Amino acid sequence: MKKATAGVPVGRRTFMKAAAAAAMTQWPAAACASVAGVARMPARLGGSKAHDAGWPRWPRWISETDEQSLMSVVRSGVWSRAGTVNAFEKQWAAAMGAKRCLAVVNGTQALITALAQLNIGAGDEVILPPYTFIATPQSILMNGAIPIFCDIDPATYQLDPGKIEAAITPRTRAILPVHILGLPADMTAIMDLARKHNLLVVEDACQAWMAEIHGKKCGTFGHAGCYSFQNSKNMAIGEGGAIVSDDDAFMDRCFSYHNYGNAYGTAVGTVGAGTPMLGTKLRITEYQAAIGLAQLKRLPLESALRHENAEYLKQRIRGIPGITPYVFSPGVTRAAFHLFPFRFDAAAFHGLTRSAFLNALHAEGVPCSSGYTPLNTMPFVQHAFQTKNFRRMYAAEELNYAAWLARTRCPENDCLCREMVWLPQNLLLAERSAMDDIANAIEKIHAHADKLSAKG
Repeated sequence: MKKATAGVPVGRRTFMKAAAAAAMTQWPAAACASVAGVARMPARLGGSKAHDAGWPRWPRWISETDEQSLMSVVRSGVWSRAGTVNAFEKQWAAAMGAKRCLAVVNGTQALITALAQLNIGAGDEVILPPYTFIATPQSILMNGAIPIFCDIDPATYQLDPGKIEAAITPRTRAILPVHILGLPADMTAIMDLARKHNLLVVEDACQAWMAEIHGKKCGTFGHAGCYSFQNSKNMAIGEGGAIVSDDDAFMDRCFSYHNYGNAYGTAVGTVGAGTPMLGTKLRITEYQAAIGLAQLKRLPLESALRHENAEYLKQRIRGIPGITPYVFSPGVTRAAFHLFPFRFDAAAFHGLTRSAFLNALHAEGVPCSSGYTPLNTMPFVQHAFQTKNFRRMYAAEELNYAAWLARTRCPENDCLCREMVWLPQNLLLAERSAMDDIANAIEKIHAHADKLSAKG
């Protein structure tokens, strides 16, 4: 990771002085052309790219160190769950500051398992934000419970604690906050509400590895925390997930559930050990765990680099008219930055559409996307309500989809989905100068937005 260390900023004082100066800078439209790089023509209008040096590949694999661990497992012939998985679980629990960890096949199954072993099911409601991946509400539905979307804070993009209480009913059993994009939700306020109303909390930390609030890792505030190690994630092993908790009885049940219902500690392949509970098979392999151990060695340094580069980039772009970067929830000491997000206002770009802005940014050599669309209006909930199992579990009036839609309106999220722009996390592993290239690209596009808008 020679390049990673090169991107770490100089001293904290120097960085903070630069950030403060950037925050105080005014960016009137007439002055934009005087900023270095802005006067250049955008690539879409025939100019040169702002960045043409490429970006760090992801996932990252270092043959000299990573293959030794993996090949030792491959050569052993012990590929199903054994000592390497145990070692990964212990190290992940320690890294998160949790007592126990269970590795499973993916983050979705981590969520499903955690909810199931907290006895959340038919007749229950679970409150969650609408700005998340589809796996979050699907995990609730797969357990027979009903997801209740609660709107987001437009600045942090996270579940708004101020809106949760109005969504609570006698059926509410749990809150499922999501640290989406790797930005922590306001867990202090959420846990206060959960204690007040005697609700369970399961954290979807599938994009929040090493993220912290007051130095405490995301995924360790609630009754359980769930993570994903899918190929695009900041901790990548292809597929995989994990559950952490300090509750031994709960973790014992999760282990049994992921191992056919066999008792905790039962060895893989044991016959006749007894099966005390309903379960399935969610075990990860030894070679997945070996890759995970290799990735975990680099995760702290990579996480620090992403956070530092993201905060620098935020200061560079925050004054550009029409660009509104993220705001941290109270107490955040580190974000994971699975994605770098900001809001785009077309009106400040002479009516340039978001799609055209993304195309212009791509042309500058900066990968980007528009992010999620509103989950609460997708048809999968209606489909679940129409299934035989849901119709057996609930009365007809409880499955009134029109009433559910009205109850789960999320106007702030609708607006966010129209304005959001994402930059992928691997960009934040580049040199600090690459962050300047991204900012210069956006400045160029803004300075020539009228021409780009006319071009279409």
